[in-house]
Formats: sequence, C-alpha cells, structure tokens
Amino acid sequence: MVVGAHVCGTEGDVSDDDAGTPLGGLAPGAGASATGDGLRRRRRRRLGRWGIAVGVLAVGAAGAGWAVYAKLDGNITADEAAAAELARYDKERPTALVRGAQNILLIGSDSRSGDGNARYGRDSGTERSDTTILLHLAADRDSATAVSLPRDLMVDVPGCRRPDGSRTAPVFAQFNYAYEVGGSACSIRTVEKLTGIRLDHHVVVDFQGFKKLVDALDGVEVCLRRPVDDEDAQLKLPAGRVTLDGEQALGYVRARKSLGDGSDTDRMDRQQRFLGALVHKVQSNDVLLNPVKLYPVLDAATSSLTTDPGLASLRGLYDLVRGLRGIPTERVQFLTVPREAYAGDVNRDQLVEPDAERLFTRLRTDEPVAVGAADEREKPAGGAREPGAGESPAPTFSGNTAAEDICG
Repeated sequence: MVVGAHVCGTEGDVSDDDAGTPLGGLAPGAGASATGDGLRRRRRRRLGRWGIAVGVLAVGAAGAGWAVYAKLDGNITADEAAAAELARYDKERPTALVRGAQNILLIGSDSRSGDGNARYGRDSGTERSDTTILLHLAADRDSATAVSLPRDLMVDVPGCRRPDGSRTAPVFAQFNYAYEVGGSACSIRTVEKLTGIRLDHHVVVDFQGFKKLVDALDGVEVCLRRPVDDEDAQLKLPAGRVTLDGEQALGYVRARKSLGDGSDTDRMDRQQRFLGALVHKVQSNDVLLNPVKLYPVLDAATSSLTTDPGLASLRGLYDLVRGLRGIPTERVQFLTVPREAYAGDVNRDQLVEPDAERLFTRLRTDEPVAVGAADEREKPAGGAREPGAGESPAPTFSGNTAAEDICG
C-alpha cells in the first residue's frame, strides 16, 4: 500500500531523494522505509508551503484590521483643553457617589466651521450648544436616562477660560452662554454646579457627524401628523411614517417654524423622540453585533466627534457601548428637566422645584427614574423597578422611551 501510494503520488515528479534508486533493486523492507521517508518529507514541504500561505493571509488580514482600527481611532478628536481646564477646578467638582454608574454630557454643536456646515448659516467664529443632554447610565446597566437641558434655561455660569486665554466673570445667564464663552469645560462645570452630578465623560458632535450617522443607518423612521414644507430648515416631507436621511433628520430636529408650536419645548420633545427611534433602529438591526453594518456606523459616529481623552479611542468607546447593548429599549428613557417660564423673561426658562432637585438626586444616587405622559406624573410607572424594603416608588417624569411607537 505504501509503495503504491508512493508511485501514484510521484509519477512524473520524482524528488532528488528518490532519483537513481530503482524500486526493483531494493529489498522490500528498505523500499518501504525509503518510500515512507520521502512521503513524510513531501508532506512537510507541502505543510510548510500552506503554512506560509496561511501566514501571509493572516498578516494581511491583521494589517487590514489594524488599518481599519487606526482609521476609526484617528477619527476621534481628544478634547485636551477641556481636560486641562477641568483638572484645574477638580477640587470644586462634585464627588461620584455610586461606583459603576456613569454620567455623560452630550453636546450638539451648531458650529459652521466644519466641512459642509457653512450651508446652515454664516460662520461667526462662535459655537453654541444647539442641544445638550445629560445621559445617566445605571451602574447595573439595566437603564439609560437622557435628560435634555434647555439652552434658554437660566443658570449660574462660573468664571470660565475663553479660547483666547482670557477669563470671564461668574454670571447668571442662559445655559448655552456657557458653551459659547468657554466651550465644553464651561458647560460641564455649569451642569455640575446646577445638578450636583459628577460628569465622567463628554461628547461633542457637529451637524456633519449627525448627518453621517443617520445615513450610515440607512435612515431613521419618524411619524408626521401633517406635511412639512420649511424652507429655512430645508425640509419638505409628506405626512405619516417617513424614513429620514441625514440631511432631512438634521432639518427635522432643528426646525422651529413648521413643526409643533415653534417653542424650544416642542423641539426638545421632537429631538427626544428622534433619538428614541435612532436607538430602536440600531438595536432592531443588530448593528452592534454585525461587523459589516457596524463599520460604517462607527466611521460616521467617530468622524465628527470630540470627546474627553478617556473616550477618545475605539477602546474607550467600546467599553462604554459594550454595557449598553443589553439595555431593553423600554428602559432607554428621554425627558426634559422640569422647568417653567422664567419670572424675569417669558422667553427664558427656570427650574421647577422641588421636581428638578428630586430628579438630580435620583440620578446622583443611581436610583430609578420613570417616564410617562404628562398626566401620569407622580404615579409609579409600569417599567420602573419594584422598590425594595424602605425604598420609595420611582417618581414619574414627563417623557418617552425608545420602545414607544413613533406614531403612538
């Protein structure tokens, strides 16, 4: 059997080791031994060639993987200036009370300086926080609560460092003044002073980054009660269920005149519902578990992103997102901080107390918060965790979840 295998395997391809040694001139034992040694040598050579080929492919794949990683990692801009400014005031900042819970400030910048952003208005050299959201992630990662902070909310803004190095004096002003004069560091210090909550991270995204993310998800579905034709927002849409691309989505969340009552309150509610629909789209399409779907989303999400140094890498973002994958959409909640018209100017807002402090206290101590329709406030929500011995029911604030039907 060995000889036969040797002859069939070497016909027309006799190796140097076999040449000049006629099989008929050898004793049966010697021939079998020689044939076995030659077969083993050829197998080793073939395995060697296969090993080299596999190694080349592996190195190529690793190289491609590293190139993708490096590209995505390089997309993110680290906000070193903010980190340095916050370190300067570290002793004044609140203390984190619950290990594992995280609080992140999400800032939507209205900067016109980036590629494609000039079409939304003249670049005055001044950025404002078009949208600001305080995102609280529970320590056990069974819920995420996003609290919108109105840009016209009257707050105490601390003295902050301007981009030119000069410093402002502390002032009582509308909230978005903080970002305008002192960037993300000033916004963070203002929010911490307002809420008593230690912010672990911050993320700033501009118009282009928002549009790219929506387009990478192949659009996000919303529900319109009537047609929209808004020239200022560059938005023309039919009534009913509509899937918005990036450009349309940006107009939808920023529009004032053609949607709702034109108030900032209505606009924040619309932004929250859109974010809920976006979260639902990501989870329902298994984007986080599918590399083919995940790459364009990551590329879009990181391309116009500025974060604190702790998040300014794929590893940092992955560690954050990993804990979010298991949160059910009904536990991803959106609400606006309780507020009312400011006594000194009806076009400005002020906090409603004690409701606002109740919300901030529960976020600080990582206690459950529930959302519901306006007429359900103060009632325990069905989605809230059951209180244990000595615990009070989770208060319900006006808001919505990512699980709600957009046309409901």
